[in-house]
Amino acid sequence: MANIRDIAKKTGYSVSTISRVINNYPYIKEEKRQKVLAVMKELNYVPNKTAQNLSHGETKNIGVVLPFTNHPYYTKLLSGIMEEAFLHSYKITLLPTNYNPDLEKDYLDQFAAKEFDGVIITTMANRPDFYCDYLTYGPVVFCQKINLENVGCVYIDMESSIHEALLYLKERGVKKLGVTLGRSKKISQDSVLIERLSYQVFPDFDPENIFWDCFSGEDGPEAAEFFAKKQVDGILVNSDELAAVILRNYPTPIVVGRENLLISEVMNFSSIDHHLIDCGRQAFQLFFQKRQDKICLPYELVKR
Repeated sequence: MANIRDIAKKTGYSVSTISRVINNYPYIKEEKRQKVLAVMKELNYVPNKTAQNLSHGETKNIGVVLPFTNHPYYTKLLSGIMEEAFLHSYKITLLPTNYNPDLEKDYLDQFAAKEFDGVIITTMANRPDFYCDYLTYGPVVFCQKINLENVGCVYIDMESSIHEALLYLKERGVKKLGVTLGRSKKISQDSVLIERLSYQVFPDFDPENIFWDCFSGEDGPEAAEFFAKKQVDGILVNSDELAAVILRNYPTPIVVGRENLLISEVMNFSSIDHHLIDCGRQAFQLFFQKRQDKICLPYELVKR
């Protein structure tokens, strides 16, 4: 395989001149540049992009911290991030944590060691002040609302969207509400919020009607059995995929899912669309443009 020295020998130019041509330095005579490029093509020389990027102080790689990938919420976020990243020739490295704060710290230490140009954190596994020590190493962008200074975030208006969905269930005549949630309220701000709003809209809400640790369609049959025993007549579900499986096994209740997936249209149940693809796109834009905006995205309750 040809290297820079081979090109220098064949052209008669110095190694430093060849390097300047490869790295698009200005003030190289066009005749000299074209001769070097012609020899590169003749020798089938392919520049080492990693070395080039490092010489410019960047990796063209961005790390995306997320708990897991097998969930429609994160699939949509990633779609938006990847679409935008590819437009700017960036690679994406997925950094799954399974909500493990120590593993998340390991990833951020890699960022501090310059393995990534920036990090997008879709869901925090640590407390907000933990991230302050890493802000000097490059852009850190969150897909959650965070009140730290000098960081950008793009977030969904969870409180408003959940409140509207609960009011909709109440207007539809729901008396006995069931809810599916993922992480324990001890570590999830969203779980705390949704339980509080459930009490607010349904004053007699029974917390025993929450089905915890519910993440994907695989949890659906067990959730359906749980809600059937509780005889709930309405369910706020944290995923359309999960809502579809619940309804297949327990078709009685009125259901509101999330993210307006095709399955919600096919099975004709309501869903909250948080526009997560746009969230991902805007998160990458904050990183790329080194902006520190705090952007709240609109949502839509799609009623069926």
